Amino acid sequence: MISEAASNKIRTMRVMLLFSIILMGIKFAAYFLTNSNAVLSDALESIINVTAGAFALYSVYFASKPRDADHPYGHGKIENISAGFEGALIFFAGISIIAKAVYDLYYPNNILYLDFGIIISSFAGICNFFMGYFLIKKGKKYDSMLMIADGKHLISDTISSIGLIAGLALMFFTKIYWIDNLLAMLFGGVILKTGYQLIKEALTGLLDEADTEKLNQIIKIFNNSRSTKWIDIHNLRVLKHGTLLHVDCHVTLPWFLSLEEAHKEVKEMEKIIIKNMGDEVEFFIHADPCKPTSCPICNEPNCNQRQKPFLKKLEWDFKNLLPNLSHGLDPLP
Repeated sequence: MISEAASNKIRTMRVMLLFSIILMGIKFAAYFLTNSNAVLSDALESIINVTAGAFALYSVYFASKPRDADHPYGHGKIENISAGFEGALIFFAGISIIAKAVYDLYYPNNILYLDFGIIISSFAGICNFFMGYFLIKKGKKYDSMLMIADGKHLISDTISSIGLIAGLALMFFTKIYWIDNLLAMLFGGVILKTGYQLIKEALTGLLDEADTEKLNQIIKIFNNSRSTKWIDIHNLRVLKHGTLLHVDCHVTLPWFLSLEEAHKEVKEMEKIIIKNMGDEVEFFIHADPCKPTSCPICNEPNCNQRQKPFLKKLEWDFKNLLPNLSHGLDPLP
């Protein structure tokens, strides 16, 4: 059963794909009118937008499928693959644009109807900006790296369109047409950079690089909501599969708690994180019994087994929650 959030993401990507197809037609119409390489570079990138948009739509659908026996962590990693695929296409488009611009420096084209090119490119740039802004906003709402990547790509298109319009206007008034190829090479370089960044971000997700932002968010929640029975937390890790977060950690609890009481504390930790971060969070919490070395940082008031006096509350942070080490007051190695 697909969730409401997933259905909204699919609808959003479907609408974005339709707009991308329309804009692609408009941009190629501008190229056939003007015969400008700079306009062609913008039009060629729109092919990438459509191709990547179609793959992204399927990826969002596939990522929304529930976990199964073959995919126990869900299907969310396809969003990283899709973002990487889009980045590779963009990178290839950048190389092609630069190569054609260099060729046309030696074998120039006749450039026509620059006024129409300016009007059409302005319209396409405005559409790209609002589509990109909308996608980034929705991507942050649904915590979708793919939607945010698509939105950033469209915003970068808008920036390129501004430069394109300025260049077309300059050619229109000065009649210096080699500027066209210079602009195309410049836009090709910008496109190469965008593609590289998307590939890098996709690989980061596929290799499960630590998500510093999510980790700090979880640490802050634990600090603000901590129970006196949560003596220590360590070995904290976060894995992201699409919009689903998998959180692993060890929590040190009073050794004399019953299994039922320890389970209750673990469930309370889960509830607090889900309340603050949404229901697409899965916990694997391992409970450890406390030791005498834990007494100096334990301020549990109902402990009648204490062997050392409480000295100081340990503030949890990025440094001491990630290592697989139970804590006392001694500094971490």
